[in-house]
Amino acid sequence: MEVKVYRVKGRMRLSDEWRKFVIEMTSLKPEHVLEEVYSQLGSRHKLRRRHIKIEEIREIKPEDVERDHIRKLLSLDKIVYYYKR
Repeated sequence: MEVKVYRVKGRMRLSDEWRKFVIEMTSLKPEHVLEEVYSQLGSRHKLRRRHIKIEEIREIKPEDVERDHIRKLLSLDKIVYYYKR
């Protein structure tokens, strides 16, 4: 399976106004990206799903990535994850 990069655009309700946001993240499927966006914005800003409006989820090329941490992650050959029970 290949990890893809997605750019998510949307609006979130902060106080009494809707603010735009753009988030880039890696995932296998766009459905996973959608859940992660809800999770991150809900956690960071204490928002419910009804206060987050996703307008677009688009797969982008690795060359078009604007976030440095995503670009560095894509440049790695492999990632080893140790899970300790």
